[in-house]
Amino acid sequence: MMKKSFLLMLLPAVLLLVLSQPAASQKIVYSEKNSDDTRRLNFEIIGKIGGNFLIYKNNRSKNWITVLDNEMQELARVNLNFLPNDDRMINTDFFPYSDFAWMIYQYQRRNVVYCMAARIDGMGRQTGDAVELDTTHIGFAADNKIYSVISSEDKKRIGVFKINSRNRRLYLMTTLLYNDRLELLKKSRLEIPMEERNENLGDFNLDNEGDIVFSKFLRTGNDNISTASFIIKKAMEDTLIVKHLNIEKTWLDEIHIKVDNYNKRYFLSSFYYKERRGNIDGYYFYIWDKVSGQPLVETVSIFSDELRREARGDASAKMAFNDYFIRNIITRRDGGFIISSEAYYTTSRFNSWNRWDYLYGSPYWTPGFNSYYYSPFYDRFWWGRGPSNQAVRHHADNITIMSFDSKGQPEWNNVVGKSQFDDETGDLISYQVVNTGEQIHFLFNQQERRNNLLNDYSVKPSGEMTRNPTLKNLDKGYEFMPKFGKQVSAKQMIIPCLYRNYICFAKVDYN
Repeated sequence: MMKKSFLLMLLPAVLLLVLSQPAASQKIVYSEKNSDDTRRLNFEIIGKIGGNFLIYKNNRSKNWITVLDNEMQELARVNLNFLPNDDRMINTDFFPYSDFAWMIYQYQRRNVVYCMAARIDGMGRQTGDAVELDTTHIGFAADNKIYSVISSEDKKRIGVFKINSRNRRLYLMTTLLYNDRLELLKKSRLEIPMEERNENLGDFNLDNEGDIVFSKFLRTGNDNISTASFIIKKAMEDTLIVKHLNIEKTWLDEIHIKVDNYNKRYFLSSFYYKERRGNIDGYYFYIWDKVSGQPLVETVSIFSDELRREARGDASAKMAFNDYFIRNIITRRDGGFIISSEAYYTTSRFNSWNRWDYLYGSPYWTPGFNSYYYSPFYDRFWWGRGPSNQAVRHHADNITIMSFDSKGQPEWNNVVGKSQFDDETGDLISYQVVNTGEQIHFLFNQQERRNNLLNDYSVKPSGEMTRNPTLKNLDKGYEFMPKFGKQVSAKQMIIPCLYRNYICFAKVDYN
C-alpha cells in the first residue's frame, strides 16, 4: 500500500512583533463523511487553490481528489485516471499555489521508475499533459521511493533528487532544479564520499535561491552522533561545500536544519549530551551565514533546573528531556528563532521504552534490495502505516517552547502541560502548529470526561501564553487528528477527523 509522509507545514516562519490583540475566536466546519473514506484511506491535504480546498485520496487502486468549498461542502470528486494502477504507484507530492498545484508522482513500469508531474487546477482537474521529469533503470521490482522532492519557502524553486547508494563508500547524487513553472534550471551529478561505514545523510532543505543544504553524520549503531557536517550544493554549481561541526566533546541527537531566507542563514539544531548515551543537557546550535560564507554561532544552551522541573512530567529533573523530540523551528526577522519540542514515547507490557532502540538508524536508508536513499527527512508521523499494534501504548506529553536571540542566547520559555495516550496507532495524539502572524497556536486533543476535546494554546512574540476558550462547533462523535492537519492560508487550517470509523475533514477559521 502506498504510504505518504506528512510534514508539519507552517506559513513563512516570521513572527510579527505587534501590539497585544484580544483572544481570537475560532470556528469549525466539518465535511460530510463519504462511504469510500474509511480508515484504510490514504490522504494528503493539498491546500487552498482558487478558493477551494483540495484533498488527495487513495484507497487501493483508486486515486481521486475531493474538492470542498468554504463551507466544506463537496463540489467535485475527480478521479485521477492518468495515474497508473495502484500496484505501480510509489509516491505522490503536492506543491500548491494560489490557482493551481503541481502533483509530482513516481511509479514503476517494468524495470523503470518514472518521476512525473501533473498540473492540477482549483477544481481538481488535470490541465495539460503530464510531464516526465526523470527516469531511473533498476534491475528488479521495487515499491520504495527513489526520488525526493522539496520546495523553497516561497515555492519559486522545486528540487528533485535521487541518491544512488550502491557503493557505500561513494554515493552518487543527481539533482534537478526547477522554477515554479517546472522549467529545468540546472541538472547536476555529484559524488558524496562516505568515509566511514556508518555515515548517513539527513534533513535536506531548499532555500529561495535554489541552494540545497543537508547534513552528514556518523552514528555507530543506535548511538549518539559523534561527528557531523553540513553540506551546501549551490543552485547553479556542480560542487559541494562541506563544513564540519565542532562537536569533539559533544554528542548530538537528531540534526535539524531550518533555512532562514529573510536573513540568508541556515540554522542547525539538535539536542546534545555531555557524555555518550547520557541525559539530554540542552540544545546545540550552529548558524551559517550565506553572505559571508562563515559560521556566525556555534554554541550550546543548557536547560536550567527550573525549566527541567517544569518540563519533566513523570520523569526526574535530571532525565526531564530524555523523551523529548524537536518538532518545530520557527525563524524571526530579527534573526531570532523559536524551538518547540515534545515528550513522545511508547510503553508496553513486554518492553520498556528506550530512546536508542526506538529512534535511531538512518531515516534515508531504503530497506530491501533498493540501492537508493530516499528523502527528505519527513517527520515520523504518517498516515496509512498498516495494522496497528494494540499491545503498545503511544504517549505524547508536555510541549516545551523556547525563544532564542540571533546569537542563540535564551530569551524566554514556556511549557504546555498535556498528557495524551493512544492504545492503537497514536493518530489522535501530539499537536499541530498554526502561525497566524501575531501569535503561534498549538492545537492538540485533551481527554475530558472520556471525550477528546481540541485544545488551543497560543504564544505571543513576548512569550505570553494563553489558553484560548474551547473551540466552537466541537460536535460529539468527531475525533480530531491534529498532527496530520495543514495550515492552508494565513488563518485557516484543515484537520482530518475520525467519525464512526470514517475519515472526514474540519476547517478551523481564526477570525
